[in-house]
Amino acid sequence: MAPHVSSRHDAPGGVKAVLGPTNTGKTHLAIERLCAHSSGMIGFPLRLLAREVYDRVCHIKGEKNVALITGEERIDPPNARYLLCTAEAMPIMDRSMAFVAIDEAQLAADRERGHVFTDRLLHARGREETMILGSSTLEPMVKALVPAVEIVTRPRFSTLTHAGAKKISRVPPRSAIVAFSAEQVYAIAEMLRRFRGGAAVVMGALSPQTRNAQVALYQSGEVDYLVATDAIGMGLNLDVEHVAFAGLSKFDGQRQRRLTTAEMAQIAGRAGRHQKDGTFGTLSGSGAHDSEFEPEEIYAIEEHRFPPLTKLFWREPEPRFDSIETLINALESPPLRPELAPAPKAIDLSVLKRLAEDPAVAGTVRGSAQVERFWEVCRLPDFRQQGVETHSRFVARLWQDLRTGELGADFVAAQIAQLDRTGGDIHTLQGRIAAIRSWAYIAQRPDWVLARDEMAARARAVEARLSDALHGKLTERFINRRTAVLMKKLGPDSGLLSVRLEDEEVLVEGEHIGSLRGFAFKVDPGARLSDRKLLLSAAEKHLASLLETRADALADAIHAGSAEISLDAGTLMWDAEPIATLSEGRSILAPVLVPERTLDAIPGPSRKALVAALETWLEQALEPLSPLAKLDEASRAEDAGPDLRALLITLVEHGGMTSREQSGVDRLDKQRRTMLARLGVRVGTLDVFVPAMLRPRPMDLWRQLARIAGKKTASSAPETDMPPALPATQHGHVPGYRNLGKQLVRLDMAEKLLREAHEARGTGKARDFKLDPARAVSMGLTTSSYSRLLRLGGFQPIMPRPLAEGAHGPPAPVRWRWRPPRRQTQQERPAAVRKDSAFAALADMVR
Repeated sequence: MAPHVSSRHDAPGGVKAVLGPTNTGKTHLAIERLCAHSSGMIGFPLRLLAREVYDRVCHIKGEKNVALITGEERIDPPNARYLLCTAEAMPIMDRSMAFVAIDEAQLAADRERGHVFTDRLLHARGREETMILGSSTLEPMVKALVPAVEIVTRPRFSTLTHAGAKKISRVPPRSAIVAFSAEQVYAIAEMLRRFRGGAAVVMGALSPQTRNAQVALYQSGEVDYLVATDAIGMGLNLDVEHVAFAGLSKFDGQRQRRLTTAEMAQIAGRAGRHQKDGTFGTLSGSGAHDSEFEPEEIYAIEEHRFPPLTKLFWREPEPRFDSIETLINALESPPLRPELAPAPKAIDLSVLKRLAEDPAVAGTVRGSAQVERFWEVCRLPDFRQQGVETHSRFVARLWQDLRTGELGADFVAAQIAQLDRTGGDIHTLQGRIAAIRSWAYIAQRPDWVLARDEMAARARAVEARLSDALHGKLTERFINRRTAVLMKKLGPDSGLLSVRLEDEEVLVEGEHIGSLRGFAFKVDPGARLSDRKLLLSAAEKHLASLLETRADALADAIHAGSAEISLDAGTLMWDAEPIATLSEGRSILAPVLVPERTLDAIPGPSRKALVAALETWLEQALEPLSPLAKLDEASRAEDAGPDLRALLITLVEHGGMTSREQSGVDRLDKQRRTMLARLGVRVGTLDVFVPAMLRPRPMDLWRQLARIAGKKTASSAPETDMPPALPATQHGHVPGYRNLGKQLVRLDMAEKLLREAHEARGTGKARDFKLDPARAVSMGLTTSSYSRLLRLGGFQPIMPRPLAEGAHGPPAPVRWRWRPPRRQTQQERPAAVRKDSAFAALADMVR
């Protein structure tokens, strides 16, 4: 059958090809797009990658909604809407997904697996969106094979630079050394064990669990070197700063050949992740005759310029099963598109042809249903990498058991139990892991094994135990922990010196040389000059362990709620030293915690745990600002409306208060006013404010965050108290207070006084009324300040007639009348009062 685009899925959704070198965020983009759809599926080149992304998507969408489908493992909840698969296991015919992506699609040019990736590139389509991820070398093939495809080219986040050849003793820490045979990997790891304390080992033959455990040794900093085959070139995200090639050629299954520039770049690209630049080079003295990069290869890798792919491998994805001969002919049929080339004979087709020549096997395959089942058995991966002959014999025995039905649970359990032995050397354990992977694959097939779920679980458990044992053997052989510790912490002259911390004093061989305040090491200026350099060197080498202990203790204290940390002017203080500062974040209520540089000396895991604990502490410390956080959240609600949204945003930006005249609150309808009240906002006569913010702690926190966000606040505002009234000349403008000329009155107190005035207005029948200034006096307000507040609230004084000449007695009290003030423009101001006016008599209101 001729290959054509979307023969199985004529999806209306567009196809986008996101192409570029390593470290461009392509896979991260695909995960974001997957989670943005109602359903989706991504096909990966490695089981390890599929598992890693499965864990990430589970964290976002929940385990009940996410499935993992690989040859050896299947986690498929009934209602799963998101599938993470290996390319071979993608059920592109079984489900209609809104989003579909294929990762590392340039593997369509791989001799062994290329036809699988080509089929997915041609036929895997999402209902709404399809994404093809891969190298830029794939661009001409995608344009030719996928009509109306949108090409998006992404640049690398960091720079990759050639660093030349280095001896193994000169390879810098945080490096990966790449070899192309197990023997060479072991030899290099052994040398690093002797001279640098050891290295982690990563090879394609290791199980994913063992690879993860070895990578964890490197990522945690326990070892500074990683020795690997080209397996690290495909998807392992490591903190590698330099990649050294032990050779530039490999055996590809048919011949020994030099790596292509694209393959070199795929491996070298592991150096430098995200915004951190990386370097690559070769390992001098490795004995390889082709261990130097050519100038044109260096240019191509640094500039990401590679020859485009001109052919992709193709094999009939839907062959006919009339007979074994018909099946073989279909699988070997040539493609009808000039961009496609017949796939080289892969291991499954080789096994099929080998067994087709054996009458004892081929004679048992009768009918199209059995031919199709026989082909599925032949497609069992050769996990043991023992070649066609050995693998064919295993497949033939498996077929004899499967041709008449399913494998019995007792038989499969016995085969798995035979492999459940953790003794032996590295090579023996690797062989058992490869064998158990075969049985894990067999147990996953829906119609091959009785009690499939139980047998699959047993196989995974045995693989986990064997992987743990192999990890232990690799660690024991290639990591000398004592040497690693000495190389990390001690110099050759200070290796025997003891360093300890007593309280905050650092002692080297009993000699006081400094102290630890917070996480900053302070050298004692009075320390002896003799051996000073040696003692300081020893202390610095040990400092990481001291800081680690100190960081762990502080993190524990934070979680226990007993840490004595304070927030002062946007700085987190502990032990009288700054440990972190706050910087402007996405909003005034969401500052970013920036650890002080003194924390950089803390080892990675402990530093990460401490920073996480500090973020937890900060979240709890900002809890008094939760009233503002509710307003911030409500401002993003769909039913808020533009006027309420604008008011809520203003309140958040001004610490929960704003002038009523400028707030627009009078434009709100009844529903929005009700929403405002439920949010704890009070609409007063003069101001709109949040009473919960008129407290010392919330207001102090808001002032600190406002300064961080660049907003002006009173520099001399009270930090520990918010009295009802303040002298204006001392503080100027203070959030939470209204200016009454020479005095400031707190907003809630001002509202209380105005409400009392309104209550007094409503008790009598006369248009004017008397006011009792007792509460204003108890607040500390002067008569002029109280009068100014009343005038601002719309109350006008009616001055009593003066006593007749010669008359004696107390003056009549001032009476008030409520006259709502007309709206003043922003430019208008109250008229100045002359000292000789009648308002001077207000000073006699209070005796």
